[in-house]
Amino acid sequence: MTSITTAFADEVVTNAYTKIVAVPGIEGPVALITLDNGFDHTKPSSFGPGGLAALDAALDEAFAANPVAVAITGKPFIFAAGADLKGVPSITDREQALELGRLGHKVFRRLRESSVPTFAFVNGVALGGGLEVALHSHYRTASESAGALGLPETFLGLVPGWGGTQLLPNLIGPSNAVTVVIENALNQNKTLNPKKALELGVVDAVFGSADFLEQSFAWAARVLTGEITPARPEIDRGKGWDEAIARANAIVEGKTKNNAPGPVKAVELLELARHTDLTDPASLDKGFAAEDEALADLLLADELRAGLYAFDLVNKRAKRPAGAPDKSLARKVTGVGIVGAGLMASQLAMLFVRQLKVPVILTDIDQERIDKGVGYVHGEIDKLQGKGRLSPDAANRLKGLVSGSLDKSAFAKTDFVIEAVFENLDLKKKIFAELEEYIAPETILATNTSSLSITKMAADLKHPERVVGFHFFNPVAVLPLLEVIKGEKTDDATLATAFATAKALKKSAVGSADLPGFVFNRLLIRTLGEVMNAVDEGTPFEVADNAIAELGMPMTPFTLLALVGPAVALHTGETLAEAYPGRFHNSPGLEALVEAKKSAVWSYGADGKQVVDPEVAELWKQGDKASTSEEVLERTRRAFAEEIQIMLDEGVVAAAEDIDLCLILGGGFGFWNGGITPYLDRTGTSEAVNGKRFLAPGVASV
Repeated sequence: MTSITTAFADEVVTNAYTKIVAVPGIEGPVALITLDNGFDHTKPSSFGPGGLAALDAALDEAFAANPVAVAITGKPFIFAAGADLKGVPSITDREQALELGRLGHKVFRRLRESSVPTFAFVNGVALGGGLEVALHSHYRTASESAGALGLPETFLGLVPGWGGTQLLPNLIGPSNAVTVVIENALNQNKTLNPKKALELGVVDAVFGSADFLEQSFAWAARVLTGEITPARPEIDRGKGWDEAIARANAIVEGKTKNNAPGPVKAVELLELARHTDLTDPASLDKGFAAEDEALADLLLADELRAGLYAFDLVNKRAKRPAGAPDKSLARKVTGVGIVGAGLMASQLAMLFVRQLKVPVILTDIDQERIDKGVGYVHGEIDKLQGKGRLSPDAANRLKGLVSGSLDKSAFAKTDFVIEAVFENLDLKKKIFAELEEYIAPETILATNTSSLSITKMAADLKHPERVVGFHFFNPVAVLPLLEVIKGEKTDDATLATAFATAKALKKSAVGSADLPGFVFNRLLIRTLGEVMNAVDEGTPFEVADNAIAELGMPMTPFTLLALVGPAVALHTGETLAEAYPGRFHNSPGLEALVEAKKSAVWSYGADGKQVVDPEVAELWKQGDKASTSEEVLERTRRAFAEEIQIMLDEGVVAAAEDIDLCLILGGGFGFWNGGITPYLDRTGTSEAVNGKRFLAPGVASV
């Protein structure tokens, strides 16, 4: 067995510096420990074996000074951002994993078991192990400018493993702990601001940032003299705990269908914490040992490695899109035109004006539609002002930038025009041809098409080189993916501008070749197609709809169908069936659904129970060849593996990583599967279908 330090050979060690200080109002010395890895705030301090050893040594020095109190704080803007996860892929055996958990507990609990009061002065970001340091301290203050506080471990496929699951529910109550450990983490890694942390009881006081340390010391002096006794709620270990665990289980089931082991383990540990007595070291030993065991299991699980891979994609690859031309080629966007004023176009107008803060002009076929579109944007701006996210002046400035015009000559002032009209190639070609009469030769013509050919759309234009695919996902404000599609004649300046504009809009762009369905919709329609074809053959709706939960999609296929709209799904499916008739097949059941103008398969009774809409059951003719849920899952997995390999062979994207990025950012696919290709590798589907893995062993697996 190798030591844990071997796995973290490249650790950027967070040092811990002890300073003995005199504090007004406190009789006797105070030891102040500062966590600092030597870099600025862009490289947060974190804990690997070296950082834990440094904190251990700093505590030795602090206690040796016989202080009346010990306080711990961080470098500017950062308290500590948790465990150093860079070494995790190098952990090769369970003893190493156990050693990491035990080391964190051994060092952090010295703050809890100190005979003198300990304080955490949370001056900045405190996540994961960083917040756990604070939880081990007897008292906590936070700066009002601290960027984020939270325990995000279950989002990545871990558990809070250095005391968080045992300390937090016994400090703030089980329901609040479920909010922090489970609900927030699984809600796209939501964190707490200091005000919310104070409200939940995670910290005891919040002070301004300008003199945060001075105020924290002054507050600590009042605690030491007994003038202040921070409130500690009575913990309900009966019904209240039962209800909290039931809520946690429901959230994990709803978000992951229990396919992600990290959140499942976290709920088990929160239940164990019901019996953990913070005043009894033996009781804490038991709770912390359970965290160690859980951490060891998860650190050697493929799902965690896939989660770290996904995290890396979203935080690194998404910021440097493969295939993007040099950003110096990008042109400045000073005015935006939007063709269409329906819901999608209105959402785009809101995004462009809010992020770019340039004039945005909408057009449509009549003034009533234009007025409705402009009204939508103004309404959304008013909502932001109402929530305090925009000042009245800022709101008025943004509203002043949005206008509408029936006359397309108004678009002469724009340098980026995007169309968001119905998916009809002839209509889009006609619109672009009309626009060319009014706009400058270098004005970009972007299309929000979800499946149509960019090359065909540009074919008859005077300047086909300025046409680019710019495919957003609905709802625009929520989903971060933006597919940037290069037509046959799209030039580098247009492409560079598209990528730069995506970044300015705070979207994550993935480049795609100009082939039907591009990336996300091509895979989505292939998946939906397998499920619907199974229903056509005779598989019960409930069986088919619930069969593929472990793929990590955030909602079932028929729930997604209702969101996308059956007509849109059918139209995209027809485009793909025409292009790839061997693999994409029109579903007679879906065709019947659209013809009858039905919007969904499911209906909901007065009791809220989901049932097949009786009219849909009548319309959707089924055969007599029912599949089991296992068979539906297997055929869908195989279809995914086949289609992804074909797309890679065709050069639709640069690498399998871009497929995963699209599924995570465009469809909320689970981090624990790393999108999809690590899951297909893990289940053996990739090799069974294609004779090879998508990713090298160890990239998103143990």
